[in-house]
Amino acid sequence: MEIRGKVAVVTGGGSGIGRALCRRFAASGARVVVTDVNEAPAREVASEIGGLAVACDVGREDEVHRLVREAESAFGPVDLFVSNAGIATGGDPISTPEEVWQRQWQVNFMAHVYAARAVLPGMLERGSGYLVHTASMAGILSTHGNATYAAVKHAVVGLAEWEAFTYAHRGIRVSCLCPLGVRTPMLGNPTGPSSAAFGPVKEPEEVAEQVEDAIRAERFLILTDPIAQEWMERKTADPDRWLRGMNRMQQRIEEERAAQGGAS
Repeated sequence: MEIRGKVAVVTGGGSGIGRALCRRFAASGARVVVTDVNEAPAREVASEIGGLAVACDVGREDEVHRLVREAESAFGPVDLFVSNAGIATGGDPISTPEEVWQRQWQVNFMAHVYAARAVLPGMLERGSGYLVHTASMAGILSTHGNATYAAVKHAVVGLAEWEAFTYAHRGIRVSCLCPLGVRTPMLGNPTGPSSAAFGPVKEPEEVAEQVEDAIRAERFLILTDPIAQEWMERKTADPDRWLRGMNRMQQRIEEERAAQGGAS
């Protein structure tokens, strides 16, 4: 799909990958709706690119439908919806409070479902439309110390795959962005054994370029570094060996924390 002339909505557009995507799409001739739970950064980005800013908590379905109504009122039918907003809290199945799991589920997964409910009917009626889901390599390879994030990102990958094969013959295209490390506030400053799992860290602008290239080529899986493909192939070739390697890394993380006086 060509970006020029299209109406694009980007959630989490006030910072990080979302902000870079908004700038990229606008530079390519799209009319861009910048949405973020924080209104001020959304307005700043929208002002910069000549777009529309809409504050939205994507974990609430009524908010997502309001977002789409405002986008369509301003620019017309939505051609491209990028479900990019996300949060990361850390956690495990034993000690993480249920409300943390629920918030991760709402923002990192149900927001993608709400977006589909809001824009897919119109896209199917018109016979064209594009959905981009920002997942993570945590949704394919998992991640240490963050069971909540890994679990819900796996769900995002599953949803994106399902949409891709279910609606392709009806003109709907789907991409799933599964980045390794990207220099955003969510990444922070990883150090120690677990930092190796992030792979080569990319800048948001590099990822935005990769996303636009994938949309133009209508390619489903968007990886940010070739090493991600290698790691995926290792996992599928021998899952038990891969799990043993992940466990060795987990042990090193716990040993490092113990040496630093932290809880294991």
